[in-house]
Amino acid sequence: MTRLALIASANSSLDLDGDDSPDMAAAYAESLQILDRLHRLMLDLIKDEFERLAQDDLTPVQALLLYNLGAAEVSAGELRSRGMYQGSNVSYNLKKLVQMGYVHHARCDMDRRSVRVRLSDSGVEVRDTVARLFARHAAGLRMSGVLDDPPLPQVNLQWRRVERYWAEQIRYIY
Repeated sequence: MTRLALIASANSSLDLDGDDSPDMAAAYAESLQILDRLHRLMLDLIKDEFERLAQDDLTPVQALLLYNLGAAEVSAGELRSRGMYQGSNVSYNLKKLVQMGYVHHARCDMDRRSVRVRLSDSGVEVRDTVARLFARHAAGLRMSGVLDDPPLPQVNLQWRRVERYWAEQIRYIY
């Protein structure tokens, strides 16, 4: 049993406000499990796409990092705050991407301790490959009607609210 399933099981026996909290706790835990599986599946889809293209020098996380970097020139800290990356993971992957020629890096003129990164031409190709993959999936999902009820913009609004709530919880810890 996964950790989230254990939490859901433990929480399902709680009655926090005498209403439907046990059901809500279980639904919340299920949502977390689904999000985790979706993220892992997205990485598998990226891996499969690059294997199909016979480009096996990148990990799916590195390809997603290049996609999220986009056309911007940012510091590692900015990239970390934009995406779903842990500090050492970003640093390690950026170092590898620089070594492989997918990313250019340079010291910031204003603060020599800070390094700014941007995509090289080969990094742009990877970003575009991931963008085409996502566009194909969006078109397929639209044609299948999977995302019609509720409409995807409403789902995204709900997840942004959860994201804000989690961010506030983290801020209040300190």
